Amino acid sequence: MELESIQVTKANGFLEPFSVKKLRASLSRSGADEDAVNHVLLVLESKLYPGIKTREIYKLAHQLLKRKVPGQAARFGLKKAIMELGPSGFPFEHLIGELFVNQGFKTEVGVIISGKCVSHEIDVVATRGNELALVECKYRNHPGFTIDVKIPLYINSRFQDLLDNGILTGTLSKFTGWLATNARFSDDAIAFSNCKGIQLLGWNYPEGKALKDWIDKSGLYPITCLTTLTNSEKGFLLEKNVVLVENLSRNRNLLEKAGVAQNRIQKVMMEIDHLLNQV
Repeated sequence: MELESIQVTKANGFLEPFSVKKLRASLSRSGADEDAVNHVLLVLESKLYPGIKTREIYKLAHQLLKRKVPGQAARFGLKKAIMELGPSGFPFEHLIGELFVNQGFKTEVGVIISGKCVSHEIDVVATRGNELALVECKYRNHPGFTIDVKIPLYINSRFQDLLDNGILTGTLSKFTGWLATNARFSDDAIAFSNCKGIQLLGWNYPEGKALKDWIDKSGLYPITCLTTLTNSEKGFLLEKNVVLVENLSRNRNLLEKAGVAQNRIQKVMMEIDHLLNQV
């Protein structure tokens, strides 16, 4: 059966023809070479069936890649790994904060700021020179979610209340409001945000500068990417506010505290080295 003749079920429930091009691009972006990509596609050809969910396809592809090259599987599974940061949104907010630090900002997470009318908890406050960036994070731990126009409408009013209270003081003279998510944006959400000057950062938006691009270019991968850690070990580390793979790279003792056996720590460190050195 030709792969592209198969109708697959997207996360939103709609059917569409399976795109070999999209899967090949995702596999290549993970660092998989042509041999590994062709191997995954060849095996998948015998396992796909009409109506299969796209997340099942990517789960199968991830398993196949993991057997062949674990470090590349870690990058390929980035979207799912971000959804495993939950159920709370704090690890995601921490990740977004670190991505802004990588852009030269100083950041704080979870800051209460007084507006003209009420106080607001801002997920990420970032400053760089005369710039002030306030970031509202909308984290989703299930696939298929879309950020509709109600969200930017709501955060625009929050940002305006803060501006009305003179949030730009001292050396701060340039303000930018952001909406960051691991989900997608509706067309109306994009249109309204562009109209009001709200910067959007989504899983695949804007093209070339989306969340997945920021992470790949910076190498700031969440620990949930790692295929050599169990879910309970990842959960322990997240509870201790260890969100990034690079934290483990600098301090392998964190793995011991998470209960990782000595005979597995070397495997974890090898995967970490492979993952970070692909950037």
